[in-house]
Amino acid sequence: MIIIEKATGNSHPIEIVPVEITDYKHLTKKRYFFHWKDEKKFEVYKLRIINSTDILGLISLERIPNEWRVHIRLLTVSVENKGTHKTFDNIAGNLITFAAKIAILEYAEMACVSLRPKTEIAKHYIEKYQMTATGITLSIEMPEILHLINRFDHD
Repeated sequence: MIIIEKATGNSHPIEIVPVEITDYKHLTKKRYFFHWKDEKKFEVYKLRIINSTDILGLISLERIPNEWRVHIRLLTVSVENKGTHKTFDNIAGNLITFAAKIAILEYAEMACVSLRPKTEIAKHYIEKYQMTATGITLSIEMPEILHLINRFDHD
């Protein structure tokens, strides 16, 4: 998986790994928009460039086996990677793809990934990631999950 540096077009290989307890003191609302300490009881992962310690994005997941679904509780990019003047592109796409890969490993062809977006970003998720409105949540299922993985996962 890679992210693209907007200013140069250079690609950087990334890793998505579990957040460590010591990371939480650096996960401020000012840089990451949410109180990430509230997510400690869920699966929380960080995205960073390989061989770097700087956290560029975060995702909190909840597995819901009886619905064959991985629910994205929270998803964010760091403040410098939000909007049109961001430093790196594809952070959110890689985090959603990471959740999709977990869903496929857990639930195979029944896999589903869902999230409950703020209203202003819902259209973006629908257009960019082929998500479908399902009540108050958005979701992505097969075969769109495979398209997402093929688009973002270059491993």
